[in-house]
Parts: sequence; C-alpha cells; structure tokens
Amino acid sequence: MMKLFKKKDKNIEAEETLAKNAESAKTAAEGKTVADGKATADGKNAGAAQETKEDVPETIVCPKCGKTVLKSVVKQHKYVCYECNYYFRVRAKNRIRMVSDKEAFEPWFTELTTGNPLNFPEYEEKIAKTQEKTGLSEGIVIGKTKIYGEDTVLGVIDSRFMMGSMGHVVGEKITSAFERATEERLPVILFCCSGGARMQEGIISLMQMAKTSAAAKRHSEAGLLYVPVLTDPTTGGVTASFAMLGDIILAEPKALIGFAGPRVIEQTIGQKLPEGFQRAEFQLEHGFVDMIVEREDLKKTLYKILRAHRPTTGYANFDPLHSDDNYEPTELMKEREAKAKPFKVWDKVSAARQIKRLASVDYMDYIFDEFMELHGDRYFRDDPAIVGGIAYLDGQPVTVIGVHKGKDLEDCAKRNYGMPSPEGYRKALRLMKQAEKFNRPIITFVNTSGAYPGMEAEENGQGEAIARNLYEMSGIKVPILCLMIGEGGSGGALALSVGNEVWMMENATYSILSPEGFASILWKDGKRAKEAAEVMKITAHDLKELDVVDDIIPEFGGADEDALSSIGNYMKGNMKKFLEKESKLTKDQLLEERYKRFRKF
Repeated sequence: MMKLFKKKDKNIEAEETLAKNAESAKTAAEGKTVADGKATADGKNAGAAQETKEDVPETIVCPKCGKTVLKSVVKQHKYVCYECNYYFRVRAKNRIRMVSDKEAFEPWFTELTTGNPLNFPEYEEKIAKTQEKTGLSEGIVIGKTKIYGEDTVLGVIDSRFMMGSMGHVVGEKITSAFERATEERLPVILFCCSGGARMQEGIISLMQMAKTSAAAKRHSEAGLLYVPVLTDPTTGGVTASFAMLGDIILAEPKALIGFAGPRVIEQTIGQKLPEGFQRAEFQLEHGFVDMIVEREDLKKTLYKILRAHRPTTGYANFDPLHSDDNYEPTELMKEREAKAKPFKVWDKVSAARQIKRLASVDYMDYIFDEFMELHGDRYFRDDPAIVGGIAYLDGQPVTVIGVHKGKDLEDCAKRNYGMPSPEGYRKALRLMKQAEKFNRPIITFVNTSGAYPGMEAEENGQGEAIARNLYEMSGIKVPILCLMIGEGGSGGALALSVGNEVWMMENATYSILSPEGFASILWKDGKRAKEAAEVMKITAHDLKELDVVDDIIPEFGGADEDALSSIGNYMKGNMKKFLEKESKLTKDQLLEERYKRFRKF
C-alpha cells in the first residue's frame, strides 16, 4: 500500500494545533448544529432556520445502526456516527466550515433568485417554504475560499434544499463560478449531493447539464484544476454532467453514486441489484473515481491536491535543501558489486522474473515524496496491474506510473501478475494526459511479461489501447522518462515506454516476446527458450549497443531490499539531471527529441 502522506505540511500542522486548542470552546459555544441524517426528496426532515439552542435535541438516532448518539460527539467526528461509522449528510455551512480556513469563505452570486420557468403549479410556494425551513436561498452555496492558505473556488450542494436538485439557479451558480474561476485562474472544488434534475423545471433543468459541462470544459482548457467530491447521494443529471468531469474525482465512503438510482432501476426494468451496487467502492473498482477519502482526511487531501497543482515553469523546481544530497551507493553495495559475477543471459531472464525482485512501488516509495495514488480509466475498471498518481521529486511535482506484478502470491493474483488489461493502459494514458495539462514530467517503471492476452482483454480492445498509448505518448508535451526494471515484454511494455529517454536495469530484459514464445514460433519448440534468449539481444548491454536504451542502471549484485537505497539513489540523482536537461528544451524540441529517438530505428 502506497503512503498517501509521508510528511506533515507546516500549514496543516499549524492549523491542526489551533483547531485542537479551540475545539472544546467551540463545541460548547455552538449549540445550533444538527446532523442532517436522512434527507427526504423534498427536504422535510431539515431543521427550521430559526431554531434556538433550546430547540435542538441533545441526541440523534443514527438511521443505520439505530442507536441514540450524542450530537456534540457526532459533530466532533465530522458528522460520522461513532457507533457504526455512518456518514450523516452535511449542511452547506458545516461543510464549508470543515474544509475552509477560518473566516476565509466569500460567497458568490447570492443575488440570484429562483423563478418558475414552466409556471409549474405551487412551485413558488414550495421554494419559499424550503427557503424558510433551511435558511438557504437555493440548493448550492458557492464562493471563494482558502484551504490551508491555498485559494480555490468552493461549492457545496445542500441536500435539504429539494434534495439538492439542479434547477436553473443551481446551474447558473455553477456555470458562473467556473467562468469567474477561469478569469481569476482559480481551481474549483464542488461537493456534489443531489437527486438529479429538478422536475418542476423540466427541460430547463435538463439544459443545466449541458451548460455546466460546457463551462467546466472552458475552465479545463485554460489549464485549471477541477475536483468534484461525490457525497451521498450523487445521482441523475448531476452525475451525468459536472460531477463526473473532474481532473481528480474524490468520493466519501459508501456514497450512492450513479445515473439512475437503484429504486428507478428496480421499478423501471424489475432488476434486483446486488449489495453495494453504485456505492463509492463500486465506482472505484469500476474506474470512475480516483480516491475514496474519509471525511476527517478531506481537508488535508484537498490541500495536497491544490498544492501539487500550483502553476510551475520548467521541470526542475527542486528544493534547494536537497542540492547537496549524496546519491552514491553504500560501501557495502560497492563491495557487493565488485564481488558479483556477471549474469549469463538466461540468469538475467530468471532474475527479471523473480517475485522477490524490487517492484515499481518500492522505487516509487523510496524516491518520491507524498505519493498520491489515483485510480480508474473513467470507462470500465481500475486495473491493479497499473499503479499511478502524483508525487514530488525533491519538490518537483511529477506523475509516476508503474506496472506492478505484486509482492506475494495473493497480491500477484490480484494484479494479474503484472499483465495490464486495456483499462490499465487507458488509466495510464489518462494520467499522462493529466500530467501534460498541468505541466508535470512523467516517469514510468515497466516490469511486465506482456499485455494480458485473455478473452475479456480482446473484447475490451487490447490492441487499440496499446496503439492509442503509442500514438498519444509520441505527442505529449512534457518530458517522459521510462525505466525498464524487470521484464519488458513486447507491446505491453512498449505501451509505457515511448519516452525521451529509456533506462534499463542491468539484469532486466526487453524483448519482442518471451524467449519461450520466440522459440515456439520460430523453431516450433518452446524448450529451446535458453537458446532463443542468447540470440534475441534482450539484455541491457545488448540494447545499449543498439541504442534502444540510453542508460544502464546498476543493481549492485542484485535488485533486492539491501540494494534499494543504492539503486534508488542512482535513479533519483539521474532523474534530476534528466529533468534539468529537459527543462532547457521548448515543448516542440521535447517532441522532436522523442520523435527522432524512435525514428532512427
């Protein structure tokens, strides 16, 4: 499991100290907080806006476990039941308080008022009653704020207002916020909680889906960050528009997320749905969200994302404190390297295949800080064979992607022994395009016997997925560095290896296919694999002579746990040199360098 945060940021640490000092007094002084519980479609369970401290009950019944819990303690737990971990729905003002810096929120577009575009009977009366009951003018509160000092636009949909349905004012506020954020070069964070379109506004509500999506597109094309946070429930037209269009999509645990809700599905086509269907965990597995984040970690996670997306120029913005770092191997590894006997070709084939060989995640964890793993291809599934996300290389944000075979037999089975499926390659490409948008260099770690050859992979377009990666990687306008760290099997490896430079570990292999497959095809005898390995030119030294790889990474006697720091330091020091070199090139020169690298073959 990758570490989400290696270090505690000083901004976070300072605010947490202040928060701890103020928590007791704040809880005692603030008696007007009601956990939302189960909101109904018309918001009838919402507390009156004018209620006093005496009107608020001291306890609340959890709708999941049925236990009576203290409201003050639930509030301290970020509106999470301390008995069963049930997530209560959160009012807009409380959500803003939970993720914004103190007194930092500046509301926008408060002057907008709700009309009745279809002259729907009694709609104005219903709006007026909802406004009086909730103290809200409409279903979303949106404005500018700071999260640990980072400026952002923040919007929160409140389910108490007609189940957070998207009428024309909700759509107008979101669209206007994207437009203003584009003008002011600000990221956007939206907490989504909605039953979908507002029925009383009919086709006008439907038009909000296109309007908000178009505004999100313009914001994205300006190179700006958008992060939706999907809470319970996020359904209907909201799911089918702005909620699923983020650069990074977060979700709260167990949140209901889908287009047609379970009740609609069951009543429309009579289909009985399995347990957990459309929940956040289902969406993560199926590739539609990047992370599920516990509520207590949301503010920190949002800050980390905002910080990683600060505008930068060049690709070598390293922390000066690391300028004198030593990347030399340890004396023990120098001695081990001197005593090590060179491997024969078949020995290298065997070494590359060892389950105990250092994996991509080992190097990623050692070399980079604050790795944040992102999930999913946004089409079908999250492929565990591909691990990717955002990290820092001594202060420089980078996108890191690795093929991961697994660390034990159970893990290997889960990750399909490092044989990516089409959705794995599509996830990798999504992360690479995201890196290009935010001017982050890309570093890949490749260790795969090849792309998964199963029937489902072919049904889902394995060939197209590999071809698309080759096509798109050739034109990505940020530096790409590719490291062959184990097996480099055929097109499945090449799909992550179209880089400005390709490095290879000294006992890794890189070939058109496995020696067994080569012998079977050419000689009709897979048992001649050792003989095939000798003639295929698959070792690092062979490929360096052929100019297929640019550098050979020493293993100091073997890529095991003892060698991790020495190998990792070699990689890290040379990665920084690579990025310093690439920073001197224009984007067009980067592309030309990459094109010529492969054109010469």
